[in-house]
Amino acid sequence: QVQLVESGGGLVQPGGSLRLSCAASGFPFSYYAMSWYRQAPGKERGLVATITGTRANTNYADSVKGRFTISRDNAKNTVYLQMNSLKPEDTAVYYCNVRRISIDYWGQGTQVTVSS
Repeated sequence: QVQLVESGGGLVQPGGSLRLSCAASGFPFSYYAMSWYRQAPGKERGLVATITGTRANTNYADSVKGRFTISRDNAKNTVYLQMNSLKPEDTAVYYCNVRRISIDYWGQGTQVTVSS
């Protein structure tokens, strides 16, 4: 079955960096677009970034453009989110996502807290 396992979250000061990882299994990873979403307390879950399968085209939410970079390693079945110049408003639980046969699959999430 589809499994997504995120890691790499933590506490970081404003202006700092973190790299999130999502290890995927249970489906042909290289063929599927992968996304990162985030959900802050009291807010809806929102799309952060997407990377397509073989071509690895990327899209970003306006709020993270120029600061975050999504990438993938198809040999390792892993998608990454490099987050630079972090701001307190980036504080949220970050989730890895894949949509397969019209079904959304999610990881358990990893907490990112940006605070001094």
